[in-house]
Amino acid sequence: MYLLIDNYDSFTYNLYHYFLELGAKIEVYRN
Repeated sequence: MYLLIDNYDSFTYNLYHYFLELGAKIEVYRN
């Protein structure tokens, strides 16, 4: 499982969708 910290920019969600396409389990938390 991966954890992304969202610093209120769209790049975080670009990475989120990229990892989902690769089949990774990922969660995003707001900073």
